[in-house]
Amino acid sequence: MNTKNIPYIGGHVSSAGGLWNAIQNGENIGAEAIQIYGASPRQWMASMPKESEIRKFKEARAKSSIKKVYLHAAYLVNLASSSDELYEKSVKNLSEHFSITEALGADGLIFHVGSSKDSSFDIVADKEVRGIKNVLKNVPGKAMLIMENSSGGGNKVGAGIEEMKYLYDKTGSTRLKICFDTAHAFEAGIIKEYTSSSVKKLFDEWDKAVDIKNIEVLHINDSKTAYGSHSDRHENIGKGQIGITGFKALVGDKRLFDKVWLLEVPGFDDTGPDKKNVDILRSLFI
Repeated sequence: MNTKNIPYIGGHVSSAGGLWNAIQNGENIGAEAIQIYGASPRQWMASMPKESEIRKFKEARAKSSIKKVYLHAAYLVNLASSSDELYEKSVKNLSEHFSITEALGADGLIFHVGSSKDSSFDIVADKEVRGIKNVLKNVPGKAMLIMENSSGGGNKVGAGIEEMKYLYDKTGSTRLKICFDTAHAFEAGIIKEYTSSSVKKLFDEWDKAVDIKNIEVLHINDSKTAYGSHSDRHENIGKGQIGITGFKALVGDKRLFDKVWLLEVPGFDDTGPDKKNVDILRSLFI
C-alpha cells in the first residue's frame, strides 16, 4: 500500500525491445505496479534472459516509481491436462517462467490453473496439487506462485472458491498465493453484481476459505459479457457489465487495500492498460 493509504495501482505493460522497457512503459501510464511477460506467453519454450538484460531491468526498476512487479505465465500451461505429455510440458514451462520471475527479483508469477476438459475437479485436483508443488520445488526463492480464479465453462478449474481453497490447502506452501480477477468472478457466476453487501459477502467467504491475506493481487477488469457467460472478455473500467458503480463498491472494502490492483483492460486506444484507465481507477479512492 502506498503512502496515500490506497493500493498500488497499475496494469499489464509491454516489454517489447527489452524487459527493462516495461518499467518506463509502466511509468508512462502512471502505474505503481506492473505485470509483464517474462517470455512468450504462447510458446512452450521460455529462455532465461541474459545477465545483462536482468541487470538493466533491475537498474531501471530501482530508479523508478514502480513498487511491485509481477509476471504472467504462458497461456499454454494446463496442470489439469489428461495428457501426460502436456502435463509435463506445463510443469516445465511454468517452472521456467517462475525461474525468470525469481531472477528478475519480481514479486510473483500469476498463472491460470487450467482446464480439466472432460474430467471433474475431483479427478484432476491432486494432479494439480502435485504440479504446483513440483514448480515450487523446482524454483526455490522468495517469488510467489499466484493462482488466478477462472471465468468457468469448459471445465476450467478454479472458478469457485472451494476449488481454490482445496488447491491452496493441499499445496501447503506460504509461497502460494491467489489472484482475484473481477471479470472472471462475474463471468463465472460467482458474483452477480458488485454492491457493498455482495462484495463484503464474497470476501468474507474468501477470508474464511484461505485467509484474505493470501490474496496477493486483484486483476481489475470490467466485463464485455454478461453475468454467468463463462466468456473471458475484458472491458475498460466503467464501460462493461460491471460498471463504475461496481468498482466503487469494490473500493469500499478496505480489506482489499493491501492488495496490488492490476488492470488487464483493452485500453481506450486498444493498446492495453493506459493512463486513462489508471486515472479512472485511482479517482475512485478519492
